[in-house]
Formats: sequence, C-alpha cells, structure tokens
Amino acid sequence: MTGERPHPAGPAEPAAVTLVIPTFNESANVRELLRRIAESVPARLPCEVLFVDDSTDDTPAVIADAARDCPFPVTALHRESPDGGLGGAVVAGLAAATADWVVVMDGDLQHPPHLVPELVATGERTGAELVVASRYLPGGSRAGLAGGYRVAVSRAATWLAKGLFPRALKSVSDPMSGFFAIRRSAVADAVTGDELKPLGYKILLELAVRCRPETVAEAPFVFQDRYAGESKSTAREGMRFLRHLVELRTAAPLARMVAFGLIGLTGFVPNLAALWALTAAGLHYLPAEVAANQFGVAWNFLLIEVLLFRDRRRHRHFADRAGRFALLANADLVVRIPLIALFVGQLHLTVLPATALALLTTFVLRFAGTEALVYLPRRERRGRPRGGADRTARRPRTAGEARTERTPG
Repeated sequence: MTGERPHPAGPAEPAAVTLVIPTFNESANVRELLRRIAESVPARLPCEVLFVDDSTDDTPAVIADAARDCPFPVTALHRESPDGGLGGAVVAGLAAATADWVVVMDGDLQHPPHLVPELVATGERTGAELVVASRYLPGGSRAGLAGGYRVAVSRAATWLAKGLFPRALKSVSDPMSGFFAIRRSAVADAVTGDELKPLGYKILLELAVRCRPETVAEAPFVFQDRYAGESKSTAREGMRFLRHLVELRTAAPLARMVAFGLIGLTGFVPNLAALWALTAAGLHYLPAEVAANQFGVAWNFLLIEVLLFRDRRRHRHFADRAGRFALLANADLVVRIPLIALFVGQLHLTVLPATALALLTTFVLRFAGTEALVYLPRRERRGRPRGGADRTARRPRTAGEARTERTPG
C-alpha cells in the first residue's frame, strides 16, 4: 500500500534492523536484491528495507512493484535533490530509520545480504556501536573489485584515510567499506543536530570520524561482483573523496589554521612568478610587487574555497567572498609595516625577530578575519533564510511524503 507508515503499538523488537540502501539508477538490481534479502534476513531477524533513491530512471517504480512480494516493509524515499551524494542519501536514511540497528549496504549486490544478521549479532554480542564488514580480515576478500587499478586505488585510499585519522580508525581495517551496521542511538544526535556533512560515497568514514563510536567490531566479508549495471566509481568521485578527507581533517579550528597557513605558503609560487614576469617586462618593482601579490591572493582564495571552506560557501555570494578575502589579504601589507615598527620601537626587537613576529601576528589575524568576515553566516533576517534560496525547497521528502510500503498480514 502507499501512505504513512503505521505507528508501532509498542517498542521495536530487540535487534530489529532497518536496511538503508542508497540507490542511483539501480532498477536492474532491485528485484534480485529484495529476493536475496527475503531469503536470508527475515527468518533470523525482523527487518524493514528503506531505499533512499536519487535515480533518474524507473528505479522508484521498480521498487514499488517489487515491494508487493516482500514479507517485510519496503519503503522508498526519493530525494528531490541528491545533496551529499550517496553519503547524503545514507544520512537521510538514518534520519528515517526506526529500528535499533541500521545496516547500510549498496544496491548492486556487491554486499551479500545474508551477512546482515551476522553483523547485528556481532554488535549485540560485543556491545559494539559500529560493526564494519571488512574485506581485509581473514576470510574476507575484495574479489569484486574489477581490475588491478581499482584494487590499487582502494588500497591507497585506505592507507591515506587511516594515516590521516589514526585514532578514529584504529579499530577499522576497512574504512572504505560501504557495508556496516550501526546502532541508531550512536548517530541520532549527529543526524538531528546537522553535524554530519557527507560528501560522496564514503559515509562510513564520515560516521567514524565525526560520531566516534565508543566500541567498534568487524566481521569479514567477500566483496561480490556487481549483479547488473555499471559502477558509479569515477575520477570525479575520487576527487570528492579527497575533498572529503580535507574537510574532515580540518574540522578543528587549529587544524584549519595549519591548513590555512600551508595554503598561504603555496601562494608564494604564483606571486614570485608574476613578479618575475612583470619586472622582466619593464614594470617598476614597487607596482610590480602590488600587482604580483594579487596573483598569490587569487591562488590562495581558490584553494581555500575548494579545500578548506567548501561547506560554508553558500552563506555569501562568490563576489562578496572574493572581495572580502582580497581586502583582508592586502590589508596584511598595510598592517605589517606598522607592526614591525611597533615591535622594534616598543619591544626593542631587532628587525628579523620583529618581522617574524609581525608575520605571525598578521597571519593569525588574517585567519580569524577570513573565518569571521568571509565564511561565517550572516545574521539571518527573521523568517528569511540566507543564501538567496529557500532552504526548504532543497529538503528531501520525508518518509511520509514519498513512501511505498507493504506490511505483511
């Protein structure tokens, strides 16, 4: 039937599970996926299936038709805007799930449904908040990765993630896995508090780093061949993954300041290159210095936009952000000289220490100014969201607004 999910008469059954399955044009896999779930899950564990769908094909219609033959509730939540990609779809699924446990799995049958009860049982047995299906444990395999290139990319991404987040991923051998079980209580606050900022398809990394589950367990699994269709892994998704790593790593203010400084250092390259070209063309060195500085400013602004403050860009128009950033960066030149004079005259420092201290001071001020004046949200007018668009228009439909469900009996 179609409509609102009935309110349960009592609390969910112990160890009941919601299977959250994000889909994008997976119509050829839906029927077989539901058939395999029906064969292996309900007899061992009460379950419901929640598809969070971003498809542009007939996947929603196929889900609606296939749900009629399932001995468990099947829900389709179609998002009007695929914000956050696959990771955003999983967050929407976590918000709509009702069971104590949520198992996240792909819709292409590379994640074997018969392991769902084992993942939940492992969590119940160990008291873990997160149970990861790992390809790198004894008994596991990455056989379904097509070709040596994808194997190498997956391995390199795993090493990079674990190297950047050694504490958060200490107990996770396969942070690139998209197959895992998590207690809904472990992520409820992060989901309702809008703390999760998924970007692309590595949602496990997002949950492990931002939510920090207290106890993590693992179970081996063999990564299967895709049943039908083509892989969604592309070079573009790879770049989104790298941006996601940077955003996670720079979430803390101190880490952001370090990254801000490293980006600033790279700005010396276009600055010096422009200075050489302008002076070689015959321009006096003083105006050449001012003009060349703008090349470094532009370079730094673009890197900061893409790598450091990507999730805050919606608060101001691009031209507004660029103008404010350029003003702060050029003010650095004006402020630094009086600071050097102050440190020499009042603190009796020699020129080199005074210059170093002035550079450090203006750097900290520039970072604080960039955060506060360029990328923090402007104060909202009452009843009107900022950013030039109605945010409610981008909200995914709730489970009651876009649902296809069959309840047995």
